Amino acid sequence: MSDTSIKILTYNIHKGFSTGNLRFILHDIKESLRMVNADVLLLQEIHGERTISDNRFDDWPNNRQFEFLADQVWHHHAYGKNAIYKSGHHGNAILSKYPFIEWENIDVSFLRSASRSLLHGIIQIPGIEQKIHIICVHLGLFGRERASQLATLAKRIASHVPADEPLIIAGDFNDWRGRAERYLHHDLGVKEVFKSTRGSYARTFPAALPVLSMDRIYYRGLDVVQCQRLHDQPWDRLSDHTPLLAEFNLKIE
Repeated sequence: MSDTSIKILTYNIHKGFSTGNLRFILHDIKESLRMVNADVLLLQEIHGERTISDNRFDDWPNNRQFEFLADQVWHHHAYGKNAIYKSGHHGNAILSKYPFIEWENIDVSFLRSASRSLLHGIIQIPGIEQKIHIICVHLGLFGRERASQLATLAKRIASHVPADEPLIIAGDFNDWRGRAERYLHHDLGVKEVFKSTRGSYARTFPAALPVLSMDRIYYRGLDVVQCQRLHDQPWDRLSDHTPLLAEFNLKIE
């Protein structure tokens, strides 16, 4: 048996703007993500399309935000829009160094005014037969909304993720009360990386002084190597959320 590691990062990039939308900092985010060099990025609030006045931002990229961030490092990407407006749309994205076997965006909208989705991708590390399921989530702001979305997520896992295939679920859960646990841990055997290794969820919001545990990395069928909350500079001045990083071992017989 040999161990193959995979490094995962989840981050709500706030559409490439700093807290309060004061500065456009997508270029700084790109540089910082490259320094971390994770194998798979799960990103929320990322623009798939946006019409911007030519003179509003001199450094607005010519391509889509997920393509701009992925450039020459993460050659495989999936994007699922979940908020659509006149000037464009934003949603979730998975950027991966490894190829996708397939991916699907699942609509879990509970309110017409707040579209949401789950982005489920299946990746494969070259030379390894085992599939790895990656689900990027951004849940709603209201309790009943999140409960409905978590129930859909649990059904999706039960019906589409075989018990013997590794699973990672990460993103912005907006779950400061810790209700996701009963949908994922008790019924599906899914654990949260910070809670299982350090005893509590990581505080990730607001980035300048994190007090709420909004972002999570859940897993099943892998061994945790290490996890880290990236809360120092430059991360504390970028998005309004703090990124989370985790490394796992995928055991191959």
